[in-house]
Amino acid sequence: MAVVIGDAPLTRHQVVQVARFDARVELSPAALERIDAARVVIDALAADDRPHYGISTGFGALANTAIAPGDRTRLQQSLIRSHAASSGEAVEREVVRGLMLLRLQTLATGRTGVRRATAELYAAMLNAGITPVVGEYGSLGCSGDLAPLSHVALAAMGEGVVEVSGPGRLDGEVMDASAALERAGLAPVVLAEKEGLALVNGTDGMLAMLCLALADLDKLLATADLAAAMSVEGLLGTDAPFAADLMALRPHPGQAASAATIAALLEGSPIVASHKGPEDTRVQDAYSLRCAPQVHGTARDTAAHAARVAEVELASAIDNPVVLADGRVVSNGNFHGAPVAAVLDFLAISIADVASMSERRSDRFLDPARSWGLPPFLADDPGVDSGLMIAQYTQAGIVSELKRLAVPASVDSIPSSAMQEDHVSMGWGAARKLRRAVDGLGRVLAIEVMTAARGIELRAEPAGERTGRVIAGLRRLVPGIGPDRFLARDIEASVAFVVGGGALIEAGLAEGGEAWTADADEAFQVGIEREGGA
Repeated sequence: MAVVIGDAPLTRHQVVQVARFDARVELSPAALERIDAARVVIDALAADDRPHYGISTGFGALANTAIAPGDRTRLQQSLIRSHAASSGEAVEREVVRGLMLLRLQTLATGRTGVRRATAELYAAMLNAGITPVVGEYGSLGCSGDLAPLSHVALAAMGEGVVEVSGPGRLDGEVMDASAALERAGLAPVVLAEKEGLALVNGTDGMLAMLCLALADLDKLLATADLAAAMSVEGLLGTDAPFAADLMALRPHPGQAASAATIAALLEGSPIVASHKGPEDTRVQDAYSLRCAPQVHGTARDTAAHAARVAEVELASAIDNPVVLADGRVVSNGNFHGAPVAAVLDFLAISIADVASMSERRSDRFLDPARSWGLPPFLADDPGVDSGLMIAQYTQAGIVSELKRLAVPASVDSIPSSAMQEDHVSMGWGAARKLRRAVDGLGRVLAIEVMTAARGIELRAEPAGERTGRVIAGLRRLVPGIGPDRFLARDIEASVAFVVGGGALIEAGLAEGGEAWTADADEAFQVGIEREGGA
């Protein structure tokens, strides 16, 4: 079923479906009517003798330069060509599709003044799997994600480079935009007054990355609770600190949800029950075990706040100038990325904290002075074997990077456009580092799950029902304790199991059967090939 644009604001789920899973899109009749009505306003202003920004004037610091009618098409084209100035590695396909979709949603509000044909071309490009190639650097997150959005507009003009993929096409085929449009039976657009400006003035790139990150964190923060529960179990910890009455004393919603999840996963565990008697002389567990709900819950609440910001942005019409309902065309500052940039940075901070705690739990398993009877590094034959020693190094390296990625981008600003744009959000940069942070968190949690599984299996008592299912699922990809082997393969398979959702499904924290296994197997093979295995 196609995602309809224009009847209601897009949801985060719809953004992910189009960006990541290639759901088709269509503009609603109401959206087309609004687009037509706004264009009437722009055409009238274009015929006016007075200057109007973006219609009959230059841009930015050149806003006071009048443009003759015969030069206005060239003005719009020049804007796009000059602003398509990104550099660096290509941005991920899902990010570009997301920003295309979100720009199309703003066009559908009837606040930008583009023509119907221009909006319809964006929808057609999405449905044809035509994704402009966008470099990683070029957006300051103010006046919109100018360079990334300009590359999209350039492709709609039949210029620049695109990647074509999807059903019936060669996945990842890179070609000139003109050839891709011709193959799809689409005609490039010749931009009219205001259209170039309308296609580049939005926070669509950073918002797309926020929506994608929130979808990933929905899984990863639940996985953090699962990993913590497995570590509590394997390290002979107690489930007492996770009681609901204790959480009620400090009623943060995320904390309560996290504690309830951990407690439910530990319920009925023979290992936990085995040391609940008076013979257990320990007073309390280490912070990395006992305070997991407080740290994980903070990240959950941060994600909830970020989701509210995303929902406001998804219901917004971001352009400059904007066509108002009364026919006025007014310059404004709604393109400033500050609201999105701040929560992107906030999420990166919480991710670093969750990952740091995860690494500390893993490290406890490997130290015989703190693991309560487990062999050093969980090795099969300590001394001859190193066990999971270097897996913790990998975690530590990632966590160190996550701490660096937690330094806010949104507190920085470098003036641009001859000081006309003298304060910018750097939201695009915040979004780029958040994507790397999300990837790092998944890998850190996967190593904890792998480590905790081995620790639990070395205990005399069996695991609880739900954590036991997780271990059984993992064992279909990663062997248990034994002599040292090529550890990178195990880590890649664990990452596929965790990030692909297999661990959550086995734990009963997500719906699904064993659909994750195909993705896990594929990722496992990629990991083997990357590491030079056979």
